[in-house]
Amino acid sequence: MLVSPPHHHHLSALLHLQDRRNSLPPPTSSKRHITLPISSSSSRRHQALPPHDNDAASTSETHTRRTHNARSAALLLQHLSPQTPDEEIHETHLPLLKQDKEKLLEISLLGKRTPQFPGSIYANPNTSLVQSVFRKGKPGDADEVDDEMLVRALEIRRKVTAQIFKEAMKRGKFGITYCENLVSTIPEFIDYVMIKAVSMKELPEFSRSSYNIRAEFFIQECRVVPLIRWLKHNSLSYPQIGKLISASKGNLDHLRCVAEWLKTIHVNGRYIGVTLTRAGGNVLERSMEEFDELVKYLEDNGVRKDWMGYVVSRCPEILAFSMDELRKRAEFYLNMGMNKNDFGTMLYDCPKVIGYFSMEEMNQKVSYLKEFGLSNEDLGRLLAHKPQLMACSIEDRWKPLVKYFYYLGIPKDGMRRILTFKPIIFCIDLESTIAPKVQFLLDIGVQQDAIGSMLTRFPSLMTYSLYKKIRPMVIFLLTRAGVSQQDIGKVVAQAPELVGCSIVHKLDHNVKYFFSLGIRLPVLGQMIADFPMLLRYNIDVLRPKYRYLRRTMIRPLKDLIEFPRFFSYSLEERIIPRHRIMVENRVNFKLRYMLGGSDEDFHTRVREAVERRRRFESGAVIGEEEASDSEYDDQPDMKSVSQLPNDLENDSEHY
Repeated sequence: MLVSPPHHHHLSALLHLQDRRNSLPPPTSSKRHITLPISSSSSRRHQALPPHDNDAASTSETHTRRTHNARSAALLLQHLSPQTPDEEIHETHLPLLKQDKEKLLEISLLGKRTPQFPGSIYANPNTSLVQSVFRKGKPGDADEVDDEMLVRALEIRRKVTAQIFKEAMKRGKFGITYCENLVSTIPEFIDYVMIKAVSMKELPEFSRSSYNIRAEFFIQECRVVPLIRWLKHNSLSYPQIGKLISASKGNLDHLRCVAEWLKTIHVNGRYIGVTLTRAGGNVLERSMEEFDELVKYLEDNGVRKDWMGYVVSRCPEILAFSMDELRKRAEFYLNMGMNKNDFGTMLYDCPKVIGYFSMEEMNQKVSYLKEFGLSNEDLGRLLAHKPQLMACSIEDRWKPLVKYFYYLGIPKDGMRRILTFKPIIFCIDLESTIAPKVQFLLDIGVQQDAIGSMLTRFPSLMTYSLYKKIRPMVIFLLTRAGVSQQDIGKVVAQAPELVGCSIVHKLDHNVKYFFSLGIRLPVLGQMIADFPMLLRYNIDVLRPKYRYLRRTMIRPLKDLIEFPRFFSYSLEERIIPRHRIMVENRVNFKLRYMLGGSDEDFHTRVREAVERRRRFESGAVIGEEEASDSEYDDQPDMKSVSQLPNDLENDSEHY
């Protein structure tokens, strides 16, 4: 309803101006005229003038006319001049200027009257004049609607509605800035209020009410301001509140019911807005019974009740699924041999796997992973253990990585091993994470053909941080463990598992233990180069073996330095049984011949040594070739018991 501000007319001013109409010069036909009533401010000014001043003004008006009242005077002259009925009709349909039309629209549609200067032509627009704003064309032409003015009128009405909404929020104790920010996010709801306020004009009780009264009444009846207060109390930001109000399409009570239901399934308050906004527009159109059915199905398939809020808040798309769609997606994983417990755990680890991707995309990823030789059951176990694989792109993540692995010499079987033992590698970015680590390994001396075998044997290497784990470990080996720069690449290639060990709690303690045995730093570095896994053993495992070597076997420290792999053999199952056999047969071997090889090879070696000793004691001559072999293999360190204490003393003095 178009409402114009009220105005008062002064009869005395009209009579006074009518007496002067004959003395005023008639307006020329070239000027544009608009028939308007006289403003109250102009009337008072003319009424206050003395008669002789008025006459003087009339005679000199054409020369000293005031600029800001020029248009008012021209229109007044046109209004007071005698006209024929045809001329009156002709002037009624004169077109208005664009700025005049916009000004008339603002005066007629705005809720508050805009300030006017004295003599303004926009003081009292009547109904016929406002209606002429929406006409376009020249006089005499058929009436056509001016679309531009209609759009402008709609914009003005929208601003008025937004201002009414802000005033309602201010009465609800909201700040000015918050009101401005929120209203800017709900243009659809402002239009909805505007449409409802206009439609209320047809109701009998609002037939004589202004637009502002109807808009205020509707805003109060729909209780949108208390709803905004409640949503804000539940940690929703104003963009989220605005998006929800716009998506509700006026059904604000159901919006509150859905938010309350989310709290019953343990959705955290600060995730309610995210859940509702990401779930989709149709989620506010679904009933509570449909939501309960979805939750019941997930609980029956392994999702615990206290997990439900976490799963729904991380994948709100579940709420937009129909029951058939959700069942179809769940059976996609259950048909891989995944049990319900694994399915529930998978959804808790990565809720996106159930609702974030399309079925076509999910089938493509499963088919690609099967190309590495994984069976359907293996793939089910793989996805249950690392469901983040489904969140990776085939074109952007997997294909470049597989191509790079082929370049490093990793075959398809090696990639299957990587997928089985460390599937997270297929989720790591190639350019920013894997390639720099490989380049670092090449820089420290690791051969390129050895990197592929390293990754296949120990895939976790690519998951460790380059600057927090790999580089510090290399620096430790070079500075604290005595490994030379020529051997560092060999050490890392043979024992990449060292990267996973703690420097402070593991490697440093082992190095100090070997120092306590009398082993110097360069010698320890050579021992590590020969057997890098030496630093991975616990000291509680190393100490009994060393004590048995020195006290029971009565071996010098030199034997241990020459064969550091001694610590890799079991004390109870290999070292002690073979040492007893050697003592019983009165033979002695170097540690590498004593512990290396199978039991059959060891017994054969013992029989040969016993036979050589028997022949030597009987005085038989040993051939030159046989003697050289026995010195290298079977006759090392043949000493009497009386000589061993002297060797121990020499060892302690030397180291």
